[in-house]
Amino acid sequence: MSNIYHILIADQISKKGIAELRSVAQFKIDEKYGLKENELSQIIADYDAVIVRSQTKITRKVIESGKKLKVIGRAGVGIDNVDVDAATEHGIVVMNTPGGNTIATAEHTLSLLLALARNVPQAHVSMQLGEWKRKNFEGIELYGKVLGILGLGRVGREVAKRALAFGMKVKCFDPYLSPTKVKNLQIELVNSLDELFPAIDFLSLHAPLTAETEGIINKENLKKCKQGIRIINCARGGLICVADLAEFLKSGWVAGAALDVYEPEPPPADFPLRGLPNVILTPHLAASTVEAQENVGTEIAAMITDVLCHNIIRNAVNMPSIDPKVLSILSPYMALGEKLGIFMSQWIVDRIDTLNIYYSGRANEYDTSPITRAVLKGLLRKVAGKEVNEVNVMFLINTLGIEVQEVKMSSGGEFTEIIGIEAKTDEQTYQAASTFYGKSHRLVQLNFNPIEASMEGILLLLENKDRPGIVGKVGTILGEHNINIAAMSLARAKAKEKAISILNLDNVPPSEVLEQIRKVEDIYNVRLISV
Repeated sequence: MSNIYHILIADQISKKGIAELRSVAQFKIDEKYGLKENELSQIIADYDAVIVRSQTKITRKVIESGKKLKVIGRAGVGIDNVDVDAATEHGIVVMNTPGGNTIATAEHTLSLLLALARNVPQAHVSMQLGEWKRKNFEGIELYGKVLGILGLGRVGREVAKRALAFGMKVKCFDPYLSPTKVKNLQIELVNSLDELFPAIDFLSLHAPLTAETEGIINKENLKKCKQGIRIINCARGGLICVADLAEFLKSGWVAGAALDVYEPEPPPADFPLRGLPNVILTPHLAASTVEAQENVGTEIAAMITDVLCHNIIRNAVNMPSIDPKVLSILSPYMALGEKLGIFMSQWIVDRIDTLNIYYSGRANEYDTSPITRAVLKGLLRKVAGKEVNEVNVMFLINTLGIEVQEVKMSSGGEFTEIIGIEAKTDEQTYQAASTFYGKSHRLVQLNFNPIEASMEGILLLLENKDRPGIVGKVGTILGEHNINIAAMSLARAKAKEKAISILNLDNVPPSEVLEQIRKVEDIYNVRLISV
């Protein structure tokens, strides 16, 4: 019987998006709007997924109450109302819809830019009052002016294209953007804010709200701008220190500002920019078009369906998203990697300091981070249990202080496809490599020595001195307790030195049998491993 998933729609999305969710037989949908933190915390335990826009806050308290919660869907771009760190810690996928309202937001930005340049709202109000004051509303042309864009993501690029069509020159500051991304866009990429601010006539904000960008439009940076600059913000309210901006607007240093976003929303009655004649305010309308709301509603519905029904993750903000075609290619490697991680977790007895995960073969043609997460998920299964997943595994690894490195090798020696792990502890280095054998998984290297062992079922790993008779004694002990050896493999560097033996067993030996084996002379370590 298929699982039934309970989904809470906590903010209104398009009717088409809701209809698409209701059409899935495995879904039970509830619509409950305007919930406060305590109200949401009391009911969230019943749900596998929650969908919000910008109004409902998904706080740490809500997340910790969501014992079944698997996915948080944000119908829109910004995720300020979701505690992503808390979601990640609890293994919950957070997804947004960055493409659904891109055009709407870019068009609203241009609307505000034009309104700011030509004093359109002020002229409208004057006309409504029966006035005819043409000289009071003289504006400026966009043609030939320089637009500065802070953050050249999806919206920023669309704004740049439209500004160029008006004959504007466009300069951009984005410290994370490669110059190759803009070389065909007729945009000048500058290296610092100090270079950007003095050179522009308009500034449009399109950066995410981070510790680096919060309050970036402040007194110090406004002083760097040329007199008469006009500022538009359709990104995040927290980018602007409004008290500083109000001061510069009143002095005339900033000629005008147009805002669509605020911190908090709605802004309070004593909002410093309210009532200023050179300010245009709209109530977070950038994404409020019929088309945009339909786009984000249907997009988040499809994404929620993909995650819960098909285990396909797109547009996740707290883990890599994988294209379905790429996922079908990487899935066998992820399964192999997770199994190798499970094997290593039961072999290693010391605390791991550093972990090198290396690949050769076709996997190297793709982003290997999903495979790495699968390896780490297997590795942490022993300590974190079923709570560990692809979402929170990097958080858990960082919490444990384990340094992880990915290594892509050009050749795996005699094997075409290899996934290997080298784990360093204070005491020693543990190493294992695995590959495919048809549809099954094989260990092909232990501590840099060749081995051929099936990585399936129950494995008895022995570290011992390589001398005659040891395996025979172990076999006798197992036989006396009716435990059959299905296969045996040996890894060693030289004869009569330390060796590692792996015995594939048909059933699990009791603890007293393992104690007997540990007492055999020249056996240093006995590990029972289940994969």
